[in-house]
Amino acid sequence: MTLRSCLASRQAHDAEITLIPPPTKPVLVRSAAAERMRLHRERRRKGLRCLVIELRETEIDALIRRGLLKAETRNDSNALLEALYRHLDRSLAGTQGGSRTDVIQSTT
Repeated sequence: MTLRSCLASRQAHDAEITLIPPPTKPVLVRSAAAERMRLHRERRRKGLRCLVIELRETEIDALIRRGLLKAETRNDSNALLEALYRHLDRSLAGTQGGSRTDVIQSTT
């Protein structure tokens, strides 16, 4: 093997070794607490509050009677949430604030 072919072989070998993959974006992993805080701050910026409420069976029955909830979905928490939002939208129509449908979509 000549010196020239040895150098060419060495350069080819070095070129194979020094190939560096392109940098990738680091994956951001948030803790559950950090994610809750991020969502809390986002809701606050939008002027929203997050509440936990208790409903009586009679209140659920009233939502069904008013056509805001289907009887077969009375045990579905998302259906109850949507029915309550519709009730609030109807009851508070004309007051400032947006429709609750955008809130429903952002929480699901």
